[in-house]
Amino acid sequence: MPVPARFVLTGLGTTTPWNTDYLRPSPFNIGVGCVVNSTNVTYNVEHTFDPIFQNAFASSIAVIASSLATWFQNTGMTAQSTNKDGNYAFPVIGIRLNVTAGSSTGTVTMTLISAGV
Repeated sequence: MPVPARFVLTGLGTTTPWNTDYLRPSPFNIGVGCVVNSTNVTYNVEHTFDPIFQNAFASSIAVIASSLATWFQNTGMTAQSTNKDGNYAFPVIGIRLNVTAGSSTGTVTMTLISAGV
């Protein structure tokens, strides 16, 4: 049974990226759900293809800091201010939550569940 990964972010900023473990058996399907405690926040769910985790690529490719990675917004979960769900049906290396606007007390909780376990 899949074990959900949960990330909670209060105020502005990004969560630590979640390692999708894209080498797991097929299918690569990840459900994403975000819950907000108020409408005073704006957030994006983002992903990267860069080698931000050890063993993400061949040993000849150096791991980079997640702050140096190129992050792409999930097209269905961009500039959201309410509860929202979405998914990833294609392999990515990492997924993070990015709260871009709002009050310092606004909280977003992102839950990720992978089917390929």
